[in-house]
Amino acid sequence: MSVGILLVSHSGKVAEGVKDLIHQVVGDLPIEAAGGTDEGELGTSFEKIQTALEKVTEKAESTIVFYDLGSARMNAEMAIEVTESDQIKLVSHPILEGAYLAAVEASIDKSLEEILESLEKEFGKS
Repeated sequence: MSVGILLVSHSGKVAEGVKDLIHQVVGDLPIEAAGGTDEGELGTSFEKIQTALEKVTEKAESTIVFYDLGSARMNAEMAIEVTESDQIKLVSHPILEGAYLAAVEASIDKSLEEILESLEKEFGKS
């Protein structure tokens, strides 16, 4: 069962940087970054998040969504609601460390539930 990752940040550079780091470590994993506004400013964009989520869910059977700050969470929640999938989990774990741990575990074919358990063990309840 493949698990993908979506990174939602107020900064396009942060989201892309975390994505690059993960790709350097685990290689080809379904991962997308949705950072910044549509104009390239700091902030979040529902449309960017929704598009990135669709790309991940096309490649992965389930998806873990990491975010950095409040409105990123709000827009991610709305995008998840639109998909009506129970295989997309929004977590409040650190975007860098959490996504890194999830990616390593996904790369060795751990299930969504196993990865969520590892994240909770490492960072506490989400």
